[in-house]
Amino acid sequence: MPELIAIPLIWVVAAYAAGGVVFGVLFLARGVDRLDPVARGAGVGFRLIILPGVAAFWPLLLARWLTGPRARREERNPHRDSARRAAGGGS
Repeated sequence: MPELIAIPLIWVVAAYAAGGVVFGVLFLARGVDRLDPVARGAGVGFRLIILPGVAAFWPLLLARWLTGPRARREERNPHRDSARRAAGGGS
């Protein structure tokens, strides 16, 4: 009886992983340079290192790739605010 749940679950996880690997290869070949300027010119070693993470989070990266890069906002927290005030930068 547990097989009725386990086997379809394994197929879903396998399909997700396969989709992630396929997306990862395409993303590392074309998309990572567009989303992260620091990754431009990075070698094959770097791309192989981030492949597992790309494969795991492929739906999020696909959405980000399709919408394009957004301007990064600087994090605001009390430490940064006080450092900015001490430097004379206002709030």
